[in-house]
Amino acid sequence: MSRVGKQIIAVPAGVGIQIDQNLIKVKGPKGELEWEFNPGMKVSTGDGQIKVERPDDQKISRSLHGLTSTLIYNMVTGVTQGFKKDLEIVGVGYRANVEGDKLVLQLGFSHPVNFPIPKGINIEVEKQTKVSISGIDKQQVGQVAANIRSIRPPEPYKGKGVKYADEVIRRKTGKSGA
Repeated sequence: MSRVGKQIIAVPAGVGIQIDQNLIKVKGPKGELEWEFNPGMKVSTGDGQIKVERPDDQKISRSLHGLTSTLIYNMVTGVTQGFKKDLEIVGVGYRANVEGDKLVLQLGFSHPVNFPIPKGINIEVEKQTKVSISGIDKQQVGQVAANIRSIRPPEPYKGKGVKYADEVIRRKTGKSGA
C-alpha cells in the first residue's frame, strides 16, 4: 500500500471540494483550482477529509495512487496558503523590476529581457536582486521560476546569474598560474 496514497487529506474550514466523475474542483480563500484525475482512481470526500483509493495492485494503479493524493493535497494547500519561490540575481549590474504585466531583467546581455507574467502568478521584486514568485498552483509557480532561472543560470566560476534563494552553487577554481 502506498504510504503517501493512503494518507487522508484534511480539508480546512472555508475550502469547498466538488467531485464530478474524474474532475475535482477545489475552491478556497485564495482562488479556485480544478484537475482531471485518472478515472481508475476513486476519490471520496466526507467529514472534512478526502480519501484516495486504488482499484487494484497493478503497477500503474500503485504509481497513480500516491501521485493523485499528492496533487490533491497540493491543490488544497494552494487555495489556502499558496506557494512561493524566491530567486536571487547575482552579478554586477544584474537587476530586475516589474513594469506592468512583465518582468524586465538586465542580466549582462546587450538588451533587457522582457519576461511576460502569466495569469495566476504574482511576481514581486525587492532590492532589485531578489524576486519572489507566488501563486496557488504549485506546478505553475515552479515552472515560472525555472523559466526565469533558465534565462541566465548561475555559472560555476563567479556564481553570476539567476539562482534559487536556497540553491548552493558548486564553485570551480579558475586558471592557475604556471
